[in-house]
Amino acid sequence: MITLHHLNNSRSQRVIWLLEELQLPYQIRRYQRDPGTVLAPPELKAVHPLGKSPVITDGDITVAESGAIIEYIVETHGGESLRPLPGTAARRDYSYWLHYAEGSAMPLLVMTLVFSRLAHPPMPWLLRPLAAQIAKGVQRKLLNPQLAIHLDYIEKHLAKTGWFAGDAFSAADIQMSFVLEAASSRIAHAQGLPNIADFLKRIHARPAYQKGLAKGGPYAYA
Repeated sequence: MITLHHLNNSRSQRVIWLLEELQLPYQIRRYQRDPGTVLAPPELKAVHPLGKSPVITDGDITVAESGAIIEYIVETHGGESLRPLPGTAARRDYSYWLHYAEGSAMPLLVMTLVFSRLAHPPMPWLLRPLAAQIAKGVQRKLLNPQLAIHLDYIEKHLAKTGWFAGDAFSAADIQMSFVLEAASSRIAHAQGLPNIADFLKRIHARPAYQKGLAKGGPYAYA
């Protein structure tokens, strides 16, 4: 049976959703973020050396990284579900968005989060005004323009069919869900894009998403 090592308010929520979509048996082992640093607890290093979530164990197999986890679960346990046929344009899109989510989109969102916290503890209080000015400058001149480019790119792609890989829901949509949930909660530009808003509305209405949400616990991005 698959065990998901699940960190609260993290990208591992979409793995729960995937498991529910495929109706696979699984168990959840829960971990809580450090309230001060919001980092994963050291206990996760006993599962994987990097000590991050998501990570799954399946018998004696351990798989980390969201895209690798999704590929493993779909290929090993999903049959032909949730992925387009090989050799099609939709399958190429499927592979692209599985990698784009963490390779291109999430670094910008993580940097945005880091700079939003730059002027807070543990930054010494005397340095916080300077840190706040630096953070605002980086966000205004670098991060916000780049995020707008990426979000407009995603918005245009979703205009084709409403999904990321062809005209049907796939695991690529699950992989991209956290990107758009996080962006919509943090980035003002994302909130004015109708195709992204419609995508989020449709995935949040899926029964498997709702079941995963109930099992995963409090999740700030839904």
